[in-house]
Amino acid sequence: MGYFLRRLSLYVVALLVAATINFIIPRAMPGDPVTMMFAHTTVQITPERIAAMRELLGFVDGNLFVQYLTYMKNILSWELGVSVQFFPLTVSELLGGAFGWSLFLAGTAVVMSFSIGSILGIFAAWKRGSRFDTFVTPGMLIIQAIPPVVIAMLAMFIFAIGLKWFPTGYAYTPGTIPEWTSWAFIKDMLYHAALPLFCATVIQIGGFLVNMRNNMINLLGEDYITMARGKGLSENRVVFNYAARNALLPSVTALSMALGMAIGGQLIVEIIFNYPGLGSVMLNAIHARDYQVLQGQLLIMTLFMLFFNLAADMLYVVLDPRLRKGGK
Repeated sequence: MGYFLRRLSLYVVALLVAATINFIIPRAMPGDPVTMMFAHTTVQITPERIAAMRELLGFVDGNLFVQYLTYMKNILSWELGVSVQFFPLTVSELLGGAFGWSLFLAGTAVVMSFSIGSILGIFAAWKRGSRFDTFVTPGMLIIQAIPPVVIAMLAMFIFAIGLKWFPTGYAYTPGTIPEWTSWAFIKDMLYHAALPLFCATVIQIGGFLVNMRNNMINLLGEDYITMARGKGLSENRVVFNYAARNALLPSVTALSMALGMAIGGQLIVEIIFNYPGLGSVMLNAIHARDYQVLQGQLLIMTLFMLFFNLAADMLYVVLDPRLRKGGK
């Protein structure tokens, strides 16, 4: 319990710091953020409307400390403000509509890439120096080095435009009414997600593969592995029950970091395939100077990053008995 409380207090402090930075950034920019929001619009905005928007977004009171207290109060009540670009749609409604799509696409891609990369890494370490290791490990590293935009564009050109196996964009067929109880809609949604999911998965496999391979190689030379082999245990049992199980511990951090980052959306993949996730929302908010949406999305990304890191710490306690003894 002591270990848990120490880690939780650390993440609470990290959240407060991140929220404070989130508050400072738009106010530290030159000029008036509210005026900048309307700088590129062709619609004539009256001073009265600008003043009303300043009041709505919390930029009226000249006292920054008062603004900060109001900002923190709104966060606790989850009142993230109103989107300027899609007024009067609230930030919570706008991000909530895109959240599910990014969670499905990026979350599924991370889990799949972690599973595939870890399995390949185990076999690459086990068969170190073999043809499998010689071709798979460098091959996945080469793919990881290719910019995601290139992979996504190639996949679209080959499989969507050339072979016409998959659609070129969107989360489902335009004009379709989403019905999550309808198997026909679910199939249509999965069909549209196949290509972006493939791209988002492929670009991450190499990192997990190398991480697991290095962990396994280090552990295969440990004394307890030598002893297990000396006892006559099968090679499969030594590799999977002893080496791979312990090699997963360091990979938990990499997985938690990837999951925390995933909620921000696979920006490049979402843009190229016009996928309605948080990445596309963030890009549109940057172009529109929609500070409320940017602040809300950065806050959500921070919360998920801290949540998955905390989950990794708790999982460490479950997997490593030494932490349980030290945390008492």
